[in-house]
Amino acid sequence: MAEPWPTEIRLKKDRRNLAVSFDDGAFYELAAEYLRVFSPSAEVQGHSPAERKVVGGKEQVEIIQVEPVGNYAVRLTFDDMHNSGLYSWTYLYRLGRDREALWPAYLAELEEKGMTRAR
Repeated sequence: MAEPWPTEIRLKKDRRNLAVSFDDGAFYELAAEYLRVFSPSAEVQGHSPAERKVVGGKEQVEIIQVEPVGNYAVRLTFDDMHNSGLYSWTYLYRLGRDREALWPAYLAELEEKGMTRAR
């Protein structure tokens, strides 16, 4: 079975949400903060699960650029100048599909480490 393919990727006017529609009918509105703290970059994810970093202080982050990378991903540039993660179509789909599990786990990790969402 083919992986879901995006039919539209649109940065909302507030620059705080990215709307993504897929060819299987799925639609996700992904917050900039969520996308930033789950950046697929090595800076955030590390080179193994043990190296993954919890990123706090991104509650007010905005996306300032969405740039296509080939026909498989987009590079998002955030106003904190982070732009090293390539968001593949599969990764964007997973972030949308699994948000109900990923977001609460992230909030619990922040609390466990004494970190906050605020800058």
